[in-house]
Amino acid sequence: MFKNRKKEIKILEEIYKSRKPKLILLYGRRRVGKTELLNEFSRKHKSLYLLARQESVKDQLKKMSDEIAAFFDDKVLQLNPFQNYDALFTYLTKKNIPVFLDEFPFLVESHKPLPSILQEYWDRHFSKKPSFIVLCGSSMQMMETLLGYKSPLYGRRTEQFLLEPLTFNDACEFFPKLSKEQKIIHYAVLGGTPAYLLEFDYAKPLRENIKENILMKNKFLYQDTLFVMQQELKEPAIYYSIIKSIAKGNSKLGHIINDTGLEKGKIIKYLSVLQNLHLIERRVPITEKNIEKSRKGIYLLKDNYFKFWFRFVFGNNDYIEQNLQNKLLDEKIMPELSSFVGRIYEEIALEWVKKQKQFGSLLFGRWWEGENEIDIVGIDNKKKNIVIGEVKWKNIAKKEVQNIFNKMKKKSSLIHFKARERNYFLIGKEIKDKDGLRRLGYKVFDINDIID
Repeated sequence: MFKNRKKEIKILEEIYKSRKPKLILLYGRRRVGKTELLNEFSRKHKSLYLLARQESVKDQLKKMSDEIAAFFDDKVLQLNPFQNYDALFTYLTKKNIPVFLDEFPFLVESHKPLPSILQEYWDRHFSKKPSFIVLCGSSMQMMETLLGYKSPLYGRRTEQFLLEPLTFNDACEFFPKLSKEQKIIHYAVLGGTPAYLLEFDYAKPLRENIKENILMKNKFLYQDTLFVMQQELKEPAIYYSIIKSIAKGNSKLGHIINDTGLEKGKIIKYLSVLQNLHLIERRVPITEKNIEKSRKGIYLLKDNYFKFWFRFVFGNNDYIEQNLQNKLLDEKIMPELSSFVGRIYEEIALEWVKKQKQFGSLLFGRWWEGENEIDIVGIDNKKKNIVIGEVKWKNIAKKEVQNIFNKMKKKSSLIHFKARERNYFLIGKEIKDKDGLRRLGYKVFDINDIID
């Protein structure tokens, strides 16, 4: 069932209605919902959808010939399939419907000149009329190459979309009946990949879902993380070690080097590849002027499920091999789950704060210096204003609030930012007597503010 992606559908609709020639690159990690997005568009607009496979050029052309012949009810083509891509594109130049080439990298793998051939037909034919061609792919490296200036298609593409996992609010559509707290916990475990969100039975307890759908070797969620990486990486074992280290909390370069035992040069190279694949991201404190040259950069996994899998499943395979799933849950997962969810809650809170007009037009992010960290910091360099926020995944009693604000103010003095005004706020799981605290002048929020 197709859920959400309202923004992406709207963008595709607007592009299509422009009636201008469009060559669109749509890419993103496997399972993120690219095919479903194209199928949803096709329900409203008759479109030719062609899904490539890893096979020879001859077999690719035969398969596409059969599908195109069936789509247009072309008996001649059915008996005389395309012998080359020139014949295929010549045929399509005479049609005026959207064309989707899904898993386009598979076509390029079997026939390297394909981008050049498509470039020629785009320049001579497709660009002269209101064409609507979407090249879709899951191979991040291949699709990024097609975007590069050395690619024949460079300068021809009119739009490009990196389809990322769903945000927290969008993912909640998969489990609307859960409590607000449970929505956050389930999102922390599964993240925003639609295919993963469909694997849980939300009528069952979280522990049961984790045991039955993640900690069983034959299950999709157990296998898919490594499968995705093996499809993209030539030396997956080394990357596993790096990602596992980051998942354990080693975010600084030096800590990753010490934990993995790999040389600095190699680590930097592998981290760069993982960034290009959008599996990890590099962050710097919000106050840093030169982001690229900052020595305070840290590395974080982007996907929640990858965080969960590499922290709790990868490396604990011995439990699973011996059918000790309950022992793994009791000893490793459940005792640490609240702490794990707490870090995700900070991310959810940060994204919520960015959208709140009450905080003003500030640039928001995190701040750290040595061992000191502040969950949310918003700065306005022009007006010299700064906003500091603490996020806690716990229920907070009224009597605790003053102490938390005092600690925030003390910690904020470490931020080297000449501010005319400093404001503070607190986000908890649940804050007792929230209205009373607000009447006293405290800016306090909890999950009832963050989740509608």
